[in-house]
Amino acid sequence: MIKILSGLVAAIVIAVGGFFGFQFYTQHRIASEIDTALEQIRAAGGKASRGKVSFDLLSRTVTIAEITAQSAAQPPVSIKVGSLTASGVSQPDAARFSADSIEIADLEIDAAMAPQPALSFAYKVPQISVKDFSGPASVQRPPASSSFADLYRSGLEQFAGVTATSITAASLTGTINAGVAAPGGGEVAYSGFAMQGIKDGKVASMKVDGVVFTINSQPPRGKPDKLTGNLANIAALDIDTTAVAALFDPSKSSDDQYYRAYRQVTTGPYVVTSGQGLKMRIDGMTIDEVGLRPSRMQLPDLLAMIPPAGAAPPTPAQMRAMLDKVAGLYEGMRIGNAEMHGLAVETPQGPFKLSAMRFNLDSGKVNEFAIEGLDGRTPQGPLKVGRFALKSLDVANLMRMSALFSNPSQQPPPDQALAMLALIEGVELKALAAPFRDTGRPVNIDAFNLDWGQFVGPIPSKLRLALKMSAPLDARDPGQKVLVTAGLDKAAIDLDLGAAWTEASRAFALEPVTLDLGGIARASLRLSLANVPRGVFSPNAVQAAAMAGQIEAGTIDLALRDTGGIDLAVAQYARLQSVSREAARSVIVDMIRAGREQAAANPQVLAALETVARFVETPRQTLNVKLTPLGKVSVQQLNEFMNTDPMTALAQFRIEASTGL
Repeated sequence: MIKILSGLVAAIVIAVGGFFGFQFYTQHRIASEIDTALEQIRAAGGKASRGKVSFDLLSRTVTIAEITAQSAAQPPVSIKVGSLTASGVSQPDAARFSADSIEIADLEIDAAMAPQPALSFAYKVPQISVKDFSGPASVQRPPASSSFADLYRSGLEQFAGVTATSITAASLTGTINAGVAAPGGGEVAYSGFAMQGIKDGKVASMKVDGVVFTINSQPPRGKPDKLTGNLANIAALDIDTTAVAALFDPSKSSDDQYYRAYRQVTTGPYVVTSGQGLKMRIDGMTIDEVGLRPSRMQLPDLLAMIPPAGAAPPTPAQMRAMLDKVAGLYEGMRIGNAEMHGLAVETPQGPFKLSAMRFNLDSGKVNEFAIEGLDGRTPQGPLKVGRFALKSLDVANLMRMSALFSNPSQQPPPDQALAMLALIEGVELKALAAPFRDTGRPVNIDAFNLDWGQFVGPIPSKLRLALKMSAPLDARDPGQKVLVTAGLDKAAIDLDLGAAWTEASRAFALEPVTLDLGGIARASLRLSLANVPRGVFSPNAVQAAAMAGQIEAGTIDLALRDTGGIDLAVAQYARLQSVSREAARSVIVDMIRAGREQAAANPQVLAALETVARFVETPRQTLNVKLTPLGKVSVQQLNEFMNTDPMTALAQFRIEASTGL
C-alpha cells in the first residue's frame, strides 16, 4: 500500500511539474514569437519593446504588457498598448493563431504628416474587444520601407489575413495639432464603434454611433473661430480593404479595373456650429457603390508631389502636373449615387435651406449633379429653386483644363478656352422664384433646359433650348410702361428652340422654334440651310467667315398667331396720335399697303403685303408665310441684298402668305 501511495504521489508530482514545465515552455515560445515580430520593426530602423508575457494553460490566456513601437520614418508613427490579453488561444497549424477573444487596453497612436511636419495626430482608445479572432502567427511581410504609404499598405495586408466575428470599441478620442505654420487644432471623440464579419480583408458592416468634434482655427488674417459639431449613426456595408490596399501597391499601377470598396455608406444628422454665428445641419447622407481603380489612384505618387511647408509656390509646369494627378483621382473613383438631404444653414445674413443634393461619378465624369429645394434670401427678398442640374460634367478634364489658366501672364488661345464647352452637356433649372428689382414681386422660371453636343472641334453643332418663364412688368421702365398701360402686369415667355447640323448632308436646321409671348403673340418657325461646310464651326473667325460663303438658303416657314399683340400696338398708336383705336388701325393698315408701290414689280410681294394688312385688320388670326428658294441662293449674297435692295432679296424666293383662325 505504501508503495502504491508513493507511486501515486510521485505521479502527481511529475504531472504537476510537467504541467508547469509545459506552461513555462509555451510562455517562452509565445514571448519568442512576439520578439521576432518586434525585431522586424527594429531591423527596419524603428523602435519596439514589450513588457512581461504571461500564459495561463488552463484558460489558454496570453497577456502581454506595455507594447511600444515606433517607425523609422520621419516624422515617426508611434503605437503604445497598455496590455493585450488573448483568451482561449490555440494554434490550428504552424501559420495560424486563434483566440476566442482579445482585449486591448489603453491603445495610443501618434502620427504626423510628412509634407507638413507640424500637423500631428494623436488617438487614444481605452478598450478594444475582438471576438473569434484568427490570423497569421507572425507578420506576413515587413513593410518595404518606413514611409507612411508602405506602413499603411502593410497594415492593410496584415488585416487581409485576419478573420473575426466582431471588433468593438466603446470610445475613441483624438487630438489634432496644426502647428506653428497654421495655428489651430481640435479634438474628436467617437462612440459606439463596431465592425462585424471580418474576413479576407472584407468587413460585412461597420458602425459608429456618434462623433463629436471641436476645431479651433487661428488664421493669419481674420478672426479666430471655433467649430463644434456632431455626426450620428454612421454605417458602412460590404467594405473591401483590399481595394484600398491596391492604391498603395506599385505593382497595381497598370490595373485599370474598378474594385468595389463600399456597397453603401450612410450617416444620420450632422450638425456644425461656428463661433461666428453660423450653424449648419444635414439630416443625412447616403453614398452607394464606391469603386476604386488602382491605375488612376496611386496615392504614394500624389503624396510625393505635395510641397513641404515653406516651399516656394509651384511653377506653372508643377501646377499642371499636380492638377493632372488630382484629375486622375476623379478618374480612379466610381460612385453609383451620392445624396445629401435636409441641409439647413443659419447665418447672420439669414437662413438657407436645401432639400437634397445628388451626384454620381464614373471615369471622372458626373452624369448629373443636381440640387433640389433651395430656399434662401437675397437683399431684395426670398429666393427659391425647385431644381438645378448640370448634365455630363467632366470633372477630371475640367481640372486639367483649369491648369491652362494657372499662369496669368500666358492665357490660353480662344480655341482652347472654347474647349471648356465640351466638358458639360447641359443645364436644367426648374421652379425658380427670384426677386425682381425692388418691386416685391418675383421672376418665375418654371423650366429652363439647355443641352448641346455633337462637337466639331470645340464648338457644338447641336443645341436644344426650352424656356418657360414670367416676370412682372415695371411701369417705371419706359420700355415696359406701354404694356402696363395696356393692362398687362407680367411678361410670359414660352420658348422651344432646336438647332442641328448633319455632316453627311451638310444641312443645318433650325427646328423646332416656337415662341409664346403671353397675351401678345405665339410664333413657330422652321428654317433650313444647305451646303454648310464643317469649317464654318472653326474657332478661327476668319476661317469660319470664309467657309460661310458656301452656305445656301433653304426653306423658311413662319406661323404667327396674334393673341393680343395687334390690339396692344393699335392702342399704343392711338394714344400717341390722340385718335380712336379704329382710326389708328386704319392708319396702320394704310401704311402697310403703301409699301405696294415699292413692290409693284413682284406680284408675290404685293399679295403678301395684302395678307399682312388683312391680318392687322382682323386680329386674333394666324399669319402663315413660307419662303422657298427658287434656286441656289447664297446666304452671304442674300444678306448683302437685304441691306441694299430688300426687293431683290425677296425675289430669290417663292412667297406664299395666308391668314386663318
